[in-house]
Amino acid sequence: MEHQPEVKWDVIIIGAGPIGLACAIEAKKAGLRYLILEKGCLVNSLYNYPHNMTFFSTSDRLEIGGVPFISNNPKPTRPEALEYYRRVCSSWQLNVHLYEAVKSVIRTERNDFKIETTKMVYAAQAVILALGFYDLPYLLHVEGEDLPKVKHYYDEPHPYFAQKVAVVGAANSAVDVALETWRKGADVTMIIRESEIRESVKYWVKPDIENRIKEGSIKAYFNSTILRITPHTIEVKTPKGKITLENDFVLAMTGYQPPFDFMKAMGVTFGADEFHTPVYNEQTMESNVPGLYLAGVVVGGLKTNKWFIENSRVHAGLIINHLKSIR
Repeated sequence: MEHQPEVKWDVIIIGAGPIGLACAIEAKKAGLRYLILEKGCLVNSLYNYPHNMTFFSTSDRLEIGGVPFISNNPKPTRPEALEYYRRVCSSWQLNVHLYEAVKSVIRTERNDFKIETTKMVYAAQAVILALGFYDLPYLLHVEGEDLPKVKHYYDEPHPYFAQKVAVVGAANSAVDVALETWRKGADVTMIIRESEIRESVKYWVKPDIENRIKEGSIKAYFNSTILRITPHTIEVKTPKGKITLENDFVLAMTGYQPPFDFMKAMGVTFGADEFHTPVYNEQTMESNVPGLYLAGVVVGGLKTNKWFIENSRVHAGLIINHLKSIR
């Protein structure tokens, strides 16, 4: 039975990542009735990062809500970030519903929104999509990708000790995984579509992976792709022809994409550019749907390396200032 909304919220924020929390803080400061809805745990994307990950940004650039972020080193780790954002949520006493997935967002004839979740139906004057992009990995689209040994997410190196591991990709995540699993005893081979390690790889890591490849500690096939995955091998297309390699695990660090279908269902339109960038007002962050706002990395479409916590924190203020101006 459908639960009818008990109250109309001024704004509902979908996503309890750092930018969603920043939006909630600004809404609370403005005296707006707000609610955060999150399908997983608090800062769910950060929780799913590799256990030993170190951020590219310094801790001060990850701060929100005026709460200081003190870390042991200039660049904080995943555990430190989880602790920090828990503290932000508690200190601001933010109104957040965790483990409550949004099923649909519909703009009504009254020019407000009906938000249906796995638990409830809500009404809101405005909606902010602070969705992130870590839930939909780019697939390899090859035979055998559904085998249990193929992973699109990585947490820690221990399970790969003494295993033959293929790491797919040439960006930060792939490089981190290759180095970390190799240092914990894995036999690592990188399968890289490009002709070299990407220039965007963290400057303190790039020389490390290049030297490991050069000395042969980590094997690498450039300009190459996986053609087929079997329980014990992978077939790889290389510039010198097809080869078959013994393999125990495939760690496909191929990146992730925003939930385009979810956004399209709400009426969001996208530009004709190659990055499938959503249409929005840069001064207010309002999408083409009146009252529906975009915040954080989702603004960049497929260009997921354009927006980070440090440069999209400002979206929260832009959105809430616009909401205040039209109340």
